[in-house]
Amino acid sequence: MLVVHFKNYFLCAALGLLAIVPSGCQTADNGTSARAVSTETASRTVEDGGTGPYQAIMAADGTLATHTIFRPKDLSVFGRRAKLPIVAWGNGACANSPWEHVNFLSEVASHGFLVVAIGPMPAEGQRGGPGGTTKSSEMIDAINWAIAQNSDRTSQYYHKLDITKIAVSGMSCGGLQTLEVAPDPRVTTAMICNSGILGNPGSGMGGMPNLTKDHLAKLHAPIIYILGGEKDIAYNNGMDDFHRINHLPAFAANLNVGHGGTYNRPHGGEFAVVATAWLQWQLKGDKEAAKMFTGEPCELANREGWKVEKKNIP
Repeated sequence: MLVVHFKNYFLCAALGLLAIVPSGCQTADNGTSARAVSTETASRTVEDGGTGPYQAIMAADGTLATHTIFRPKDLSVFGRRAKLPIVAWGNGACANSPWEHVNFLSEVASHGFLVVAIGPMPAEGQRGGPGGTTKSSEMIDAINWAIAQNSDRTSQYYHKLDITKIAVSGMSCGGLQTLEVAPDPRVTTAMICNSGILGNPGSGMGGMPNLTKDHLAKLHAPIIYILGGEKDIAYNNGMDDFHRINHLPAFAANLNVGHGGTYNRPHGGEFAVVATAWLQWQLKGDKEAAKMFTGEPCELANREGWKVEKKNIP
């Protein structure tokens, strides 16, 4: 391929074809012009965009209209040297909207993560989600979409995502969805919030994944349970899971706030602090963030209100 630069244009000759394209365009390897374009149909800032170094936005994307994206607003700072790990999220009640978790998920994204949550982007002030309960497979849809975007030259996420670092996470029923998909070999870590496998399968609300405790043996990646203390309806289930997991690094963190957690508090409250630190450690290898969980006592054990247990973590 011959490329001649003059004034503000490139003259490209390949396979006997000539093309003149503006010098500001990207030129693909095969000689065709390609520009990263946004397919987002709506976006807005949640709160102030989070406390992390990258102001976050919440967005709807036409290529995955069934989900909501939480991401740093400025993607230009990501690429070869810094990439965004991927976090798939399932909602409480297996709801088809992350409306209860937007403060929390925006906060996580502001620390340099691409969060893909089940459900269309909620409207301002929306409560509840459209349609019935969702399925665990929609978390896999989120992962597959992100991986495809990373390899698509026309995507704004092209080569900006770290597809080797993927977390699955969710709250309550969404935590069971997380456990169901966590055996996927692409998963780097699992984060279970206000959830755990029921001791009596099938006794939960309709639409919940019908898992048994035997499923825990299929897990292959470090896992954290973030629970609301003994008054959390999921406390016994989550702690029973934790006590049964002996083949993996596992952490259980309890704050006595009940099943609702702190998701709707400013910047997601304490749950967001712990979740972000775990993701920074597991997906980015952040040694400072790791101190929240490593050592005796770990930093979280000294943080007001928290009670912790851990296995296979130094």
